[in-house]
Amino acid sequence: LFNELKDVKEWKKALDTRGAKKEEDDVEVYVAQRYIENPYLIGGKKFDLRIYALVTSYTPLTVWLYRSGFARFSSGRFSMEKGDISNTYVHLTNVAIQKTAANYDKEQGCKWDLAAMKLFMMSKHGPEAINAMMYGMELIIIRSLQSVQKVMMNDRHCFELYGYDIMIDDALKPWLIEVNASPSLSADTPDDHELKVGMLEDMLDVIDFEKRLTGREDQIGGFDLIHNANGSYVKDKSPMGRTTLGCHNNRRRARQRMAAAQRARGL
Repeated sequence: LFNELKDVKEWKKALDTRGAKKEEDDVEVYVAQRYIENPYLIGGKKFDLRIYALVTSYTPLTVWLYRSGFARFSSGRFSMEKGDISNTYVHLTNVAIQKTAANYDKEQGCKWDLAAMKLFMMSKHGPEAINAMMYGMELIIIRSLQSVQKVMMNDRHCFELYGYDIMIDDALKPWLIEVNASPSLSADTPDDHELKVGMLEDMLDVIDFEKRLTGREDQIGGFDLIHNANGSYVKDKSPMGRTTLGCHNNRRRARQRMAAAQRARGL
């Protein structure tokens, strides 16, 4: 994390002294990321969101979004003071880092259910603003996948589950932090275990190894189809309900309806 341009120069000098011999005409490639100085805070603490998207095809692009997710919180109160910039317990929300903090509670963990967080934010900012924010996250997922669609190797027998890390600023604007292929599915708490086991169960239903689906489904368990096989958006959603992200995950009822429909077709 660099605060001033001279810090980059010092880092470059240190890198050059590591003994790596380079050709004179070598081009160095760097990725620069803007640090979000104004994150949305809850209880004075910074957090990011983990959201799951399942891609069953890139050609054509077919995307399923899981309704549930979670927020990961830092253990320290957020501060942009110079003395706190290097404090990882203040600025980073990774569970691997936060669980080493002295005040970490392994029973409670540092995660909060996405649906509960959404309701909390609705109580402060109103449903319209928060639904628009959630829809913005859905668009981030679709646009990011569209941006790599042409360069991804597509196999109709393959699928990919992605873990999206998204941060919200104090203007309720969502920012994409990173996209994780093969995201970690280890569980820290019983609620975390229930979410991830349920998601994997629903994912296998979407993949449909048994060939029981009709291909017309737009919800399977906790997964909702947000971009369909002909490359268009699935539904013309109203402004107040443009996305099911963070909504009540009625996956059990959805699975029961799907099972009843399959029985009716003799499957």
